[in-house]
Amino acid sequence: MTRPNSTDDWSRLMFDASRLWADAGMVVALRSWRMMAGGPATARREAERMVSEKIEAGSELAGALAGGAVKSPKAAARKALSVYGKRVRGNRRRLA
Repeated sequence: MTRPNSTDDWSRLMFDASRLWADAGMVVALRSWRMMAGGPATARREAERMVSEKIEAGSELAGALAGGAVKSPKAAARKALSVYGKRVRGNRRRLA
């Protein structure tokens, strides 16, 4: 049985995913600029930070999915947007 507002839920999810995609692209551009302009030490720090953030986010999401707290595909997508979104937004603020 489909809930009456289920289309709205999926539309909002798609909108939030699109916003995250756009923000992630901006972070890639800003981070690349910082790495190019800041010299080798800055580039190394940014690269290390980028990798560690990805590992942390992946581990957090994997733990949530494996722990059974996520009960549906929609909830899994929402959790992924939450986990990655907070890091992308933080980097966008930090790099801007």
